[in-house]
Amino acid sequence: MSVNRTAPRVEVPRGLAGVVVTDTRVGDVRGVEGFYHYRQYSAVELARTRGFEDVWHLLVHGTLPEPGRAASFAAETARLRRLPREVRAALPAVAAAGRGSGPLAGLRTALSLLGAARGFRPVYDTDPDQRRADTVAACAAVPTLLTALYRLGRGLDPVEPRTDLPHAANYLYMLTGEEPDPRRARAVEQYLISTIDHGFNASTFTARVIASTGADVAACLAGAVGALSGPLHGGAPSRALDTLDAIGTPDRADAWIRERVLAGDRVMGFGHAVYRTEDPRSRMLREIALGFGGPRVDLAVEVERHVEAVLTELKPGRELHTNVEYYAGVVMELCGLPREMFTPTFAAARVVGWSANILEQAADPKIIRPVARYVGPRPPVAVPPAP
Repeated sequence: MSVNRTAPRVEVPRGLAGVVVTDTRVGDVRGVEGFYHYRQYSAVELARTRGFEDVWHLLVHGTLPEPGRAASFAAETARLRRLPREVRAALPAVAAAGRGSGPLAGLRTALSLLGAARGFRPVYDTDPDQRRADTVAACAAVPTLLTALYRLGRGLDPVEPRTDLPHAANYLYMLTGEEPDPRRARAVEQYLISTIDHGFNASTFTARVIASTGADVAACLAGAVGALSGPLHGGAPSRALDTLDAIGTPDRADAWIRERVLAGDRVMGFGHAVYRTEDPRSRMLREIALGFGGPRVDLAVEVERHVEAVLTELKPGRELHTNVEYYAGVVMELCGLPREMFTPTFAAARVVGWSANILEQAADPKIIRPVARYVGPRPPVAVPPAP
C-alpha cells in the first residue's frame, strides 16, 4: 500500500499576519478603529488620567487599585528599585563589554544576572503569587539597570534610585542625576503608560513562547528584549528625529519627502502594521508636544502635514499616518532624554506588558510548538559516500 507522505499544503500568511494564536485578557488593538485598550479600559484614557503604578497594577493584577492599595503597591515597587549587591558589582563589566551596542543590549545580560540574584525559579515550578512577585521585582529593577548601564557607558557613576519619587520621575532622576521637572516627568509617564502593551507584537509573542516552556521570568524578559532590539520593532523613535534633522526647515520638507518616497525609501515614523487610521498613541503624544511648543514641534507638525500630503498623492488608497515613534521621539527629546535611551525607555514601559502576558501564558500548561512546511528537495535521498 502506498503512503502519501506529503502534508496538505496550508497557506500561511507571511509573518503570521492575522493568525490568532491564543486568547488573552491583557488587552487588544483594534486597528481599523484606531483604538487599543488594557484590560477593559482605553489605554489612551489611562495615560491621560492615571499614574504609571496604577496601570502597572491593572496589567499584572487585573484591576485598577483602590486608593489604599495604590499607595501600598507604589511603595512596594519603589522598594524593589534597588539592585542586589551582586548585580551592582557586575554592571561596570557589562557596560564596558557593550560600550558599542548600548544599554538595551546590556539589559539582556543584566536581566539574567538579576534573575539569578533574586532566585527566580521556572514559572512551571511556581504558583501565581510568586510569578507576579517575580515580574514586579524585575519591572521595578529595569529602569535602574538601564540608567546605570547608560551612565557607566559614559564614565559616570550610577545614580541610586529614590523611593520618594513616582516611577517615571525616578527614572528621569536616575538618568540625569537631577530633580526632574514635574511637567516633563508627567509627559514621560504618559508616554510610558501609552506603550506598556500593544497586542501580540514580536517581543510580546517571544515572551509568551519562552513562558510556555516554563522558563523563569528573567529568561522570558531577556528574550523579549532581544526581539525588541531589532530595528524593525523598537528602533524607530530616534530614526524619526533623524528625518527632522535631515529636513531642517519646513521649506525643505516637500522636496525631501517626495525624493525619498519616489526612491522607494521608508519615511520613518509613518505607517503601522495594524492601524488603518491614525495611531491613537501618536495623537496623544502630538497633544503633549504641542503643549510644550517651540521650533522643533512646529517643524514636526509641518513635516507631518507634508508627508501625509505626498503619501496621499503618490500612494493613493493607502492610509499612512504618523505612528507612535514619530511624536515619541519629539516628546522624549523635549524632556531631555538622549536618543540612545529612546528604545530603552520604551523597554522600561513594555516590560510591564510583557510581564502580564508571561503571567497569562504561565497559567496554560501547553507549550507553544508550531510546525514549519518543508519546501526543500524531496526526501529520502541517498547519502553520498564520504570523500
